[in-house]
Amino acid sequence: MTRAEKAERIRKILDGLYPQAPVPLRHGDPYTLLVAVLLSAQCTDERVNQVTPLLFERASTPEAMVRLRVSQIQKIVRPCGLAPAKAAAIRGLSEILVREHGGRVPDTFEALEALPGVGHKTASVVMVQAFGHPALPVDTHIHRLAGRWGLSKGTNVVQTERDLKALFPKESWGTVHLQIIYFGREHCPARGHDLRICPICSWAASKKRIAEESARRPRS
Repeated sequence: MTRAEKAERIRKILDGLYPQAPVPLRHGDPYTLLVAVLLSAQCTDERVNQVTPLLFERASTPEAMVRLRVSQIQKIVRPCGLAPAKAAAIRGLSEILVREHGGRVPDTFEALEALPGVGHKTASVVMVQAFGHPALPVDTHIHRLAGRWGLSKGTNVVQTERDLKALFPKESWGTVHLQIIYFGREHCPARGHDLRICPICSWAASKKRIAEESARRPRS
């Protein structure tokens, strides 16, 4: 089976399991999505969704956020981890949005990635989920699954993103990104996973990989 054939079969499985995969981070507009994605770095979406209602009650626009001190933002976002850096980034990017973009989130990679705390993955999420521009955000979890399924031999997320974009139709990138996230959480965890019974790994992973990961599973 070629990679393209494998990707098409995987896409059909994901479409069957998650025909309408919602964005897991609660938000109301591009700005609140941008802030939520920034907070999700090294933090679960569930934790972010517990924190953002209080933050957005205090400030749901760039104009309101710049009226808060970094210490005030930091106190609210502390449960998300890396609070000093995240609070400073949220305050800093809000200042730039007000000063340079009329309080609006820009819809180009160049402008988004110029904002404090916004890397390519965060910019990709905002581009595809807030503005509908083609993008396929790849984080460490999607990178792991792409390797496990034999869709990419990339040693980093940049290479894996390039490989996945070549395999999946451009119009499906945003949906595939969300579907893989949900599949990984519900069916394909990083540790203690039995590839032999996984709806995708059981046939997509190589026999060598199945044997190696099965050998690493703890014995009951």
